[in-house]
Amino acid sequence: MNNEGTISAATLTNNPAAASTANNKQVTATPNEAQRRYVNFDPGPVTRKTEIPGLLLDFNYGVRLVVPQGNYHVRFMDKDTSTILYDANANGAFVTSTKKYYINFRVEVFKDGQLIYTHDLTLKDKNVHIRYPVGTLGDIMAWFPYAEEFRKKHQCNVYCSMSEELAGLFKPAYPHINFIKPDTAPPDCYATYYMGIFFPATDRIHQPVDHRIVGLQKTIPYLLGLDVVERRPILTPSDKPREVKEPYVCIAAQATSQAKYWNNPQGWIEVVAYLKAKGYRVLCIDKEKCHGAGRYWNLIPYGAEDFTGGRPLQDRVDMLSHADFFVGLPSGLSWLAWGTGIPIIMISGFSLPHSEFYTPYRIINFHVCNGCWTDSSEEFCHSNFTWCPRHEHTEREFECSRFISAGQVFQSIDRLMADHHLDPKTKQQGRNK
Repeated sequence: MNNEGTISAATLTNNPAAASTANNKQVTATPNEAQRRYVNFDPGPVTRKTEIPGLLLDFNYGVRLVVPQGNYHVRFMDKDTSTILYDANANGAFVTSTKKYYINFRVEVFKDGQLIYTHDLTLKDKNVHIRYPVGTLGDIMAWFPYAEEFRKKHQCNVYCSMSEELAGLFKPAYPHINFIKPDTAPPDCYATYYMGIFFPATDRIHQPVDHRIVGLQKTIPYLLGLDVVERRPILTPSDKPREVKEPYVCIAAQATSQAKYWNNPQGWIEVVAYLKAKGYRVLCIDKEKCHGAGRYWNLIPYGAEDFTGGRPLQDRVDMLSHADFFVGLPSGLSWLAWGTGIPIIMISGFSLPHSEFYTPYRIINFHVCNGCWTDSSEEFCHSNFTWCPRHEHTEREFECSRFISAGQVFQSIDRLMADHHLDPKTKQQGRNK
């Protein structure tokens, strides 16, 4: 038996810190500052009543139980593993589980030694809140498809909170999902699940597995108790006319950390020239044409057409949907491109291929240092733009992508074009007739 829960007789106010109680000694594990900024753990007070006067229950941050004054005993179980998680007396107390992700809970309450109340987690027809962080693109593209799978599995009313712009991208293909604004909650909310990869990666309060091991996307089906299979988001273009008439390829060269960049100084220049020689217009669709920090600054690739700027994401989806293919990095625009269904070439050395979605045109050089992002012995530092945990400030810094040659990318371009029977010069000649 694991006493994986906490009991507090003093307050009914939620604490975003998760706690565990063993032998009546309370131990608190508080999320670090980066995690607090990433997601707001604020489920509000417990208000859902039970048939027992004064006994309140919901699953809005793990299982949460308000116990009235009296000689009560509380037991939490995980039905899927037949594990007793918590088993202790309670008197005028707020009792909650340690784990805050999906668990198939059973709750039992005893009074004066007699079982008076049982409740099995039952999501069917209930309002369920799936909360996404704000300010991230690729993560939500990766994680959103599982909200629909969760809805179908449990036949519940799923409410997803996210930015209105992202919600607008998903609504056409996901008509059964309810979209709400960030920091709001559905009415009469029965259960809430927080989407994210939580730091430190050893946090087992908010996530059951280490994202470095299973990958960015597949951490979510573990968190929601779903089948662990890759699922592509479905993004639909608008009915606006095609903006660029000639055959083109979209590229994105910017990222949120220098380790994600293609740090070969000639790489993009040569690839852009190669694509243009094949008959393509090459459109750079990054938000920023210049981005960086400290001693590293990254410019729009020479020779690419400047389609950068803060355009609406729907415009980006429209542009990507008409592109022959996309060339990018392990960043948000690659996940956005994946959602449109076009072929993708992804260049990355700091992550291993399992970290992102599958593409047969994934490029990495295993002859040099690689995979620090997916190394469970390395903890990513958000505040360090030049994070290179093994070789920072040495001549080997960022060698994982510096040694990815343009020639390696050329080979993937040629293979992709052959696989998809792409010939931009013939296509353009047909348009000109």
